[in-house]
Amino acid sequence: MDFIVRFTQSHETFRVPEIEALASPFCIVTLPSEDAAKRLIHRSILVQAIYEHWASSTTLPALQDQIKLTKNHLRPEYQTCSFKFTFDSFQGTRTHAAKVAIINSFAFLAFQGPIVLRNPDEEFVVLEEWKSKSTVLGITEPERLYFGRLVGGGARDLAGVYTLKKRGYISTTSMDSELALVTANIALAAPGKMFYDPFVGTGSFPIACSHFGALSFGSDIDGRAIRGQGKAKSVRGNFKQYGIEYLLGGMFVADLTNTPIRVSPDRRIFDGIVCDPPYGVREGLKVLGCRDPEKMPWSVEAGKERSHLPDYIPPKKPYSFLAMLDDILAFSAATLVDNGRLAFWMPTANDEAEEIKIPSHPCFEVVAVCSQEFNKWSRKLIAYRRIPDSDVSKDALEAWTNRQIQKEEGTTANELNPFRRMYFTRFESQ
Repeated sequence: MDFIVRFTQSHETFRVPEIEALASPFCIVTLPSEDAAKRLIHRSILVQAIYEHWASSTTLPALQDQIKLTKNHLRPEYQTCSFKFTFDSFQGTRTHAAKVAIINSFAFLAFQGPIVLRNPDEEFVVLEEWKSKSTVLGITEPERLYFGRLVGGGARDLAGVYTLKKRGYISTTSMDSELALVTANIALAAPGKMFYDPFVGTGSFPIACSHFGALSFGSDIDGRAIRGQGKAKSVRGNFKQYGIEYLLGGMFVADLTNTPIRVSPDRRIFDGIVCDPPYGVREGLKVLGCRDPEKMPWSVEAGKERSHLPDYIPPKKPYSFLAMLDDILAFSAATLVDNGRLAFWMPTANDEAEEIKIPSHPCFEVVAVCSQEFNKWSRKLIAYRRIPDSDVSKDALEAWTNRQIQKEEGTTANELNPFRRMYFTRFESQ
């Protein structure tokens, strides 16, 4: 069966990856059944609705001729049920009188049931795709028309349910609820799965993953971000606000270079890893540790004596941005199950000459790259699939590991972070 997917007008580059992960603004997809269409769409954030596709053409008469040929309207279940007609015009509009005239032209369908405008048994729709700026240009007809029967709606309302405006605990870097939910979809969060965010902050990604049923874990280099300001204003408080506290697996203080998680090729436990790593713009990137332990033995000893105290703040040292990206891939390769997904956000320039390349790893296949632009720079959502070990090239893995040894160079924040360097020397000066 063919179905028409009606996307929202937001985050265009994320639309197809989200639909592909779950299995123009209009997209025709082929699915085995109506139930399959409902299952596909019920958790999609970037889809308004899905319709059973009856016909599509460039003119109204040709559209109606197609309907007559398919004879879908002659099915017995549509002859006596209540129904209504609706319009969905993209980039164009019609007067009320024009809409009524078009609806009346479908009289050949000969439905015998009552017209009910609120909660009818069936809803039929005329979808129109107009040329850009059609009103300004005086264009009077759409480029293409579709006709279909409403099958189900997407989960657009979830963005409002989880909006940061109503969340009890957030920070300036908390991920927008809509994009967090889309990220969770692309990473295939679902019941029975374990997900982890190594840069958890105020918990936007674990909350999104747990909404879809995943058991979520998280860590952050700054424990104060996790603990917040009390029971309500904390990561746990956010989970409790949405009634999903039972899906909070745990939160702890760590970074990827100093983690309590056992990393072993025989013990890969996560089904998904999702994160928005720090970009290191306002301040340089840091990891736990001393810059020079031999020159600061007192700091090491203080850590051994005071690390168990709740007010202890461990020392930090500068961290390379590119090394961080490699560490995310290496950690994920060592902890994700076969076919598990890694989805993380990465900043980059809009200028192709300055663009930071998408990180690669022999254990991963890139399944989606989505981009959100901010004038001079962008951030990309990159999603990977963990390739089974049997399909990973040992030579490529060895070469990648040896290459990483050469990664960290420099000592200042700008030397260690090419994006930060571009941000201050190129973006802000333009």
